[in-house]
Amino acid sequence: MIALTIKRVVFNRKGGVGKSTITCNLAAIAASKGKKILVVDLDPQANTTSYLGHDGKDNVVGIAEFMESTITRNYREFGSEDYIRKTRFENLSLISASYALVDLEAKLEAKHKIYKLRDFLNNLHEDFDEIYIDTPPALNFFTLSALIAADRCILPYDCDVFARDAMVDLTDELEEIIEDHNPDLIVEGVVVNQFQARAKLPQQAVEQLAKEKFKLLKPFISSSVKVKESHAESTPLVFLDQKHKVTQEFVELYKSISRKRRAKK
Repeated sequence: MIALTIKRVVFNRKGGVGKSTITCNLAAIAASKGKKILVVDLDPQANTTSYLGHDGKDNVVGIAEFMESTITRNYREFGSEDYIRKTRFENLSLISASYALVDLEAKLEAKHKIYKLRDFLNNLHEDFDEIYIDTPPALNFFTLSALIAADRCILPYDCDVFARDAMVDLTDELEEIIEDHNPDLIVEGVVVNQFQARAKLPQQAVEQLAKEKFKLLKPFISSSVKVKESHAESTPLVFLDQKHKVTQEFVELYKSISRKRRAKK
């Protein structure tokens, strides 16, 4: 039996919760373990693209060009491999984002191209073991495309007390998307990010989520300047400082979701 590629989307409508950080670090850990990994950046801000050492303004064919190819003939000469670029990290590839996505959104919606990303990624099952999809901080065309394309979903949470109600609304919307568009999508749980164990407010914020019966993935990811250093170096933590506390937290988080995956087989 051929193992299917796991496609995992990282999503929250709130900005600044660490979507790109979580996406890139989980993907990098998987790659460091010898798995063939693809990261798809769907956010016009292209933070994930930058984090993995590339520039969303370098005119290299990426996700915007793929999306445009679904409504025009401008890129029909390209195959799926032409949209994928190598990073400087072994086993880790990228489909980059650019601000051109903003101008494409209305055109894609008008042409009902919401399932094209799913079809594209499904054709890559022989090339990659896992695919990670980073999304914009909005429930828009690109995010919905990702949720339709994926079979796993992670929800980042930044320990903001006011974000709890937003998380409740978000899960209600996810349930509707699962029912209407992708019944195979599994919400793996909430990644508690930028956690300060000794501070009272983060503790309260997490306790509120637990009371709402959210599935909190362990371990929580600590707040650390090392994460900002990894952004500045365009180097995920496992390749920057393998022994750092936050690196090890990401390693254990990856192990946790990998075990859950095996348990569901």
